[in-house]
Amino acid sequence: MFLKQLSLVNFKNYTEFSATFSPKINCFAGNNGSGKTNLLDAIHYLSLCKSYFNAIDSQNIRNTEGFFLIQGEFNKYDENEAVYCGIKRNQKKVFKRNGREYQKLSEHIGLFPLVMISPNDNELIWGVSEVRRKFIDSIISQYDKAYLDNLIAYNAAVKQRNSLLKQFARSHALDSALLDIWDEQLVIYGNTIIEKRKEFLNAFIPMFNTFYNTISGSNETVSLVYENSLENRDFKTALMACLQRDRVLEYTTIGPHKDDLEFKINDFSLKKFASQGQQKSYLLALKLAQFQYIKEKKNVKPLLLLDDVYDKLDEIRFGKLVEMVKSNDFGQVFITDTHADRMQALFGFASEESKLFVVNNAVAEERL
Repeated sequence: MFLKQLSLVNFKNYTEFSATFSPKINCFAGNNGSGKTNLLDAIHYLSLCKSYFNAIDSQNIRNTEGFFLIQGEFNKYDENEAVYCGIKRNQKKVFKRNGREYQKLSEHIGLFPLVMISPNDNELIWGVSEVRRKFIDSIISQYDKAYLDNLIAYNAAVKQRNSLLKQFARSHALDSALLDIWDEQLVIYGNTIIEKRKEFLNAFIPMFNTFYNTISGSNETVSLVYENSLENRDFKTALMACLQRDRVLEYTTIGPHKDDLEFKINDFSLKKFASQGQQKSYLLALKLAQFQYIKEKKNVKPLLLLDDVYDKLDEIRFGKLVEMVKSNDFGQVFITDTHADRMQALFGFASEESKLFVVNNAVAEERL
């Protein structure tokens, strides 16, 4: 699977852009702020229906324009697939595949899998628990439609239950029968989510360990620990036990929407005790394991997007990453860098397997 062609209108700092790509290596080189990362983000939209960096769609429209368009053509199993994303201010996002509009965006997730490695990945270590939950959920959702549906239904039930708790606080009354309806929804969807997350981690962690050892070249022991807020309690029992606290705080304090991942190195907190180099290796291993896991589950190589990774890794780690992405284990790769000559030396760009685009003030031209 690979992206053959991409075109943009009024997306971020681009008035217009159109290009065809190599099925293997594609590099966007230019100064910081020139628009390199925005091209990666447009590709992310085509695969996952949203920006990697900004969840508010309208804020990705260029300046004061009224809309943006992103269009692309994928080649999957030797068949061409056209994908369209259009957004007008104050209107619903329109997403189409082969000219047919989706009723639910979740129907598109997983058709064109993608993994992005970015400086923003530091949030996995330093950010709130929601960032780490989204990391797990985004992987599982790309190969398991039922999981994504359950997740959407569960989050909707949490929202309804929280609204009910606020209503109880205002009225100083408790409607147990009404609360039970939403508790039952939480239990049904929540238990399924928890079991799927555990099943995923059991298979994912060995892949992660292998990549970490390859990248770091060290004998450190790294681990991922799933912190389940239920603490092995029955979900329904736990909800009842936490009801008084939930009523005081006016939101649901327990369930898979409160779970977390703990990152460890040599049985100590990665956040508190790891060096910058160890943290970089850890994050890179997480993302490469994500790629490997999706590839095995979907039987297709995801697109791999590498944003400004040279400046975030030392020479040794970057060299190992380049060796990996040039191998047959990986499919189509998009990479940004500030130095075109450096990319030229690494990838050559002398054959159909690689292309270099020089980006300057939202104008990208292929170097032939």
